[in-house]
Amino acid sequence: MPSRDLYHEVVKSALIKDGWTITHDPLTLKWGRKDLHVDLGAERLLAAEKGDEKIAVEVKSFVSPSEVDDLEEALGQYILYHDILARREPERILYLAIRETVYLDVFREPIGEILLENQRIRLVVFEPEQEVITRWIP
Repeated sequence: MPSRDLYHEVVKSALIKDGWTITHDPLTLKWGRKDLHVDLGAERLLAAEKGDEKIAVEVKSFVSPSEVDDLEEALGQYILYHDILARREPERILYLAIRETVYLDVFREPIGEILLENQRIRLVVFEPEQEVITRWIP
């Protein structure tokens, strides 16, 4: 089992406060002989006629000396999980969970904006001190 991210429990708490039920901690994806582990799986009931909304959330701290290295690692992991989820659980939407400061420092700069403009990545942005979701970026 992989080690948990620094903000794993914070994101879990923030999702629960936002109305999500944690269904997997972690969400295991089997692909061939390999097991991959997305940090969290969650769902919430929409309207009775719409059914459940399901998500998978990969938490990333971005605490290394290089934000670009952190971004490259997170993006590679995100793409791998996204492509496997598309085949295994196509109804589940993958999000990358990042702190508000990371969103402002990385994704409000050209290097991150291009990923959002090209819809390469979905973000759930959180504030760690209050353990709340501050924005969803589809």
